[in-house]
Amino acid sequence: MNAPSALPSRLATADLALASVTSVMRAVDMSGQVDLDRIAMAYSSDRMLRIDGKAPSVWSPFSGFWQADDGWLRTHGNYPHHARALCRGLDVPADAGADDLRAVFAAASVRESVDRIVDAGGLAVAVRRENPEYDQALRERPLIEIGRMGDHAPTPTTASPDTAAPLHGIRVLDLTRVIAGPVCTRTLALLGADVLRIDPPDLPEPEWQHLDTGHGKRSALLDARSPQMAMLLSGADVVVLGYRPAALERLGLSPADLAARYPGLIIAQLSAWGLDHPDRAGFDSLVQAESGIAMIESADGDRPGVLPAQALDHSAGYLLAAAIYETLARREREGGTWHVSTSLRRVAAELLGMPRRDQPQPEREIDPTMHSQQFTVGGRSVVTAAPALPGLSFEAPRAWAGDHPRWRSPRTARE
Repeated sequence: MNAPSALPSRLATADLALASVTSVMRAVDMSGQVDLDRIAMAYSSDRMLRIDGKAPSVWSPFSGFWQADDGWLRTHGNYPHHARALCRGLDVPADAGADDLRAVFAAASVRESVDRIVDAGGLAVAVRRENPEYDQALRERPLIEIGRMGDHAPTPTTASPDTAAPLHGIRVLDLTRVIAGPVCTRTLALLGADVLRIDPPDLPEPEWQHLDTGHGKRSALLDARSPQMAMLLSGADVVVLGYRPAALERLGLSPADLAARYPGLIIAQLSAWGLDHPDRAGFDSLVQAESGIAMIESADGDRPGVLPAQALDHSAGYLLAAAIYETLARREREGGTWHVSTSLRRVAAELLGMPRRDQPQPEREIDPTMHSQQFTVGGRSVVTAAPALPGLSFEAPRAWAGDHPRWRSPRTARE
């Protein structure tokens, strides 16, 4: 039976979302009845967000599908530096409109346009059909990879008597951006962790994006090479990395570097394409396009389609949060320095291996007011999706970069 769904698609998007959220519940041994509508709204949080009653503009005109003379490509230019790079690569003015871009893409091959954009530092991929053999090979590897990187004495955790805050006293350094990493660290903050997000001073974050995923965290600016960063890392229980592996290597923040300098640390890592592709940057929309998801979700078999939410991002975030929680318990029992990782591409392979439908389900309308929270942030009204985890409420998101780069919680036993 093709019952209505709040996440309608040919692929099993709603099933993936449910499995990802319940992975956190199992890890925490959380009771409560999951609400499928609540999960769907949490996955669609960018569409639920309201700032002073208005929906923010989420997608840049430089992000989208474009038809070339031999197929389709997908670009991502939501960040200004990526939009500038796209314009440089295509040799169009920075104020180029959609018609200008369509003309440029239509006159070239997919490969030519993708290469020009990527060579200029922008983001673009060819839209492809799925590759079952490649996806099967990815599924033969764990969805979340966990490995021990060094020895360290068992680390007692500061357990809280409040079962709603089991991570009270745990410090999490958040070096992530966009959606997947921030969803992971937002989940850890929801469970009581002291989460401090650090961004580079020269790379602004769109306000709406931070308000969508910044609940319960503090946010500060700091150069990665600053001595203060070393102090933060020395006091952290967990660091969550969301930048390209090659960029982390250049900054001295690769898992190997961190494990050597900070024994006992849990190093969690998210990437778009996997650690086998350290130089590739990417986003959920690009992974959907290149993995074959976009063509499976095509309405007419020609123009690419999309999943009903950024499901790869959200699922990766919940899955990684669950693995971090379990690894903290393992560190308490066994000691050690640990590396925990997954990628959007690995999550895409998981979704592609799940049962699918010939046609998407009918869409079920949901009253968003039943699944939202309202806050005041910097004097402004902010409405966001409520937590997908049952029985919990978010703390208000804070203004981006409005805090000092220091810990506020008591020192942990590891120190």
